[in-house]
Amino acid sequence: MVEPVGNHYVIARPVYSENAFNEEHEKLHRYHKTFWDHLKLYFSCSPQRAKKIALRLFPVVSWLPAYRFREWILNDIISGINTGLVAVLQGLAFALLVNVPPSYGLYAAFFPVLVYFIFGTSRHISVGPFPVLSLMVGGVVTRLAPDDSAGNGNSTNTSAINDERVMVAASVTFLSGVIQLLLGIFQFGFIVIYLSQSLISGFTTAAAIHVLVSQLKFMFQLSVPGFNVPFGIIYTLESVFSQITKANVADLVTSLIVLLIVFVVKEMNDRYKEKLPAPIPIELLVTILAALISYFVNLEEKFDVAVVGKLEEGFHAPVAPDAGILQNCIGDGISIAIVGFAVAFSVAKVYSIKHDYPIDGNQELIAFGLGNIVGGSFKGFASSTALSRSGVQESTGGKTQIAGIISSVIVLVVILAIGFLLAPLQKSVLASLALGNLKGMLMQFKEIGILWRKDKYDCVIWVVTFLSAIFLGLDIGLAAAVAFQLLTVVIRSQIPSCTVLANVGRSNIYRNRKDYTDIYEPEGVKIFRCSSPIFFANIEFFREKLITAVGFNPLRVLRKRNKALRKIRKMLKKGELQVTPKGLVCMANPTYESEEELDNNKIEELDQPTTMTDLPIRINWSTDLPPGISVPQVNIHSIILDFSSVSFLDFSAMTVLRKTLKEFVRLDIDIYIAGAYEGLLDKLERSAFFDEEIKPSVFFLTIHDAVLHILLKKDIANSPKLKLAEEKGRSSDYVIIPRNGLRNRECTIPTETKF
Repeated sequence: MVEPVGNHYVIARPVYSENAFNEEHEKLHRYHKTFWDHLKLYFSCSPQRAKKIALRLFPVVSWLPAYRFREWILNDIISGINTGLVAVLQGLAFALLVNVPPSYGLYAAFFPVLVYFIFGTSRHISVGPFPVLSLMVGGVVTRLAPDDSAGNGNSTNTSAINDERVMVAASVTFLSGVIQLLLGIFQFGFIVIYLSQSLISGFTTAAAIHVLVSQLKFMFQLSVPGFNVPFGIIYTLESVFSQITKANVADLVTSLIVLLIVFVVKEMNDRYKEKLPAPIPIELLVTILAALISYFVNLEEKFDVAVVGKLEEGFHAPVAPDAGILQNCIGDGISIAIVGFAVAFSVAKVYSIKHDYPIDGNQELIAFGLGNIVGGSFKGFASSTALSRSGVQESTGGKTQIAGIISSVIVLVVILAIGFLLAPLQKSVLASLALGNLKGMLMQFKEIGILWRKDKYDCVIWVVTFLSAIFLGLDIGLAAAVAFQLLTVVIRSQIPSCTVLANVGRSNIYRNRKDYTDIYEPEGVKIFRCSSPIFFANIEFFREKLITAVGFNPLRVLRKRNKALRKIRKMLKKGELQVTPKGLVCMANPTYESEEELDNNKIEELDQPTTMTDLPIRINWSTDLPPGISVPQVNIHSIILDFSSVSFLDFSAMTVLRKTLKEFVRLDIDIYIAGAYEGLLDKLERSAFFDEEIKPSVFFLTIHDAVLHILLKKDIANSPKLKLAEEKGRSSDYVIIPRNGLRNRECTIPTETKF
């Protein structure tokens, strides 16, 4: 019964243990599905299930018939054209990161878009090359197809190396696609949860630094070999600066001018995005202007600058991946698959929340997997989504993936018809455009200070991820970062927050006793909270903290008591002790014996419950013991364990917990567990946790239920009047009074809690 009184409320209900509550309210014993039940359901088939699977596998069937043609088509066309132009330039630029001819970047910007149109669930992301993935693929390319060490720079040799590199890039892309597809089929879309926002931010920032360093050779036009080994970034910088005197000044000046223009205009786009109808397409304008200047000034002949050259027209026939290459890049394929999906899913989730529609992680894996399989078959490289390109598609009014199809048409036109216009474009311009897209990632350095103030663990994860990816490489660095992140979770759960609680404000509220002054602690009662799951790694820490909270080691006290009983029996047998109405009286000088002699090599007997049935008197451990016998004093009679923050308890922890609770029970200390999660009681019963010493009745709904039960039990034991009332079935109502335990008020309702 709840009675609101102003901004207060009064609740009247009985004091409940778990069992009493379940019995009174007729708890249902539901059948919980087993793994095999879920497996049968997953592989079951019916017309409705087949339709549901088909719609989930081909999302385009769901949204395309509902497409609002008149309202959306113009927005999608405008968005598609803008996105397509950006996709062309980024495809060419990111191909340099992969160390393949620029034209192959156009294939990576074309095929995955078509596949995602059919299988993807996001309406706003733009699928295609992403600088981080391109760099990761490029690392595999330089490792498996290094530069010609003999220095034979003839066209035949260069062409053979390029063909080999294209095959490596296509094979690792195909492999990453297969991995993504399998993860999607087996419903492993949840793997993205193991890549926290801090980890992704630190990783992409490190990747941006790698991209910056990798483009220096195009900006300076230097011959720098690839170093896909730990500390490779240092070797690359060493190689660049050792040849700095050979830099092509024309390429360097062009790069700096393009970078300056791109950064300034992008800053204007960000600052005035509310006033501009669409972002200024600076990459397109710079590319057109740079290509015209290079063509009419003839920069290639006059200043020996490196240009894109003739782009291949049309498409190659699909090819099968090279089995030998696949065997050497399995680890890289897994890293590329996970990073590509994590980045794309993060961006897709942002837009799905903004525009209020659902996305499916498993279906996204299938879509990107098939896109990479098809793209790799046509000699493209790994695709995901670029933040800037997706931003263009969404900000220019794109409503659906129809905009993606329009953008792929723009890429198709360049591949088939007008690619030759880009032949005089300097590679240093493409390198600068690639660096211009890194602004957002490089600005993530600001997050270090923010994370340090908000969560130091996340800040450390960011820094460790960044340093690992910088110095160990993106593949090994990612693995090290994930391992470190999981280690922080283990550390945080292995060293949980454990506190002693007290009643605050004479109500049903219990908080850390150190944080408040208006507290009430029932005499002889300790309330202990562990704010973490309890499992094999932290159960010993839990036990130590509990022992510290109560102020004594129960096993040590139990052994001391059993040793004392041994000595008392021995003294009674010798006549050194005599039983009197006042207790045990020593009749002779006590004999002091060593601990080893008392133990008698039977330490296991000291861990058993104390038995006094053979003694003529019951020993009161709180009173004075005979001379020569000392036992640590125990000043508590009840312990309440608050399990409201314990989400699970494994079998190893269960074993240690049971042993610890038994040690307290054998000291005549009552143990209570409050607020346990749903199902814990059933789990403990199945695990044979309970026996004569520990019973299910120790579980209570709340801490307050347990406290009132303890106080009532103590009051009944100490008051003959209350004991008689209890025996007659007379009911009473109790409230907490800070200094006097319980106050009794006669009433006509069952024993209840008054808050």
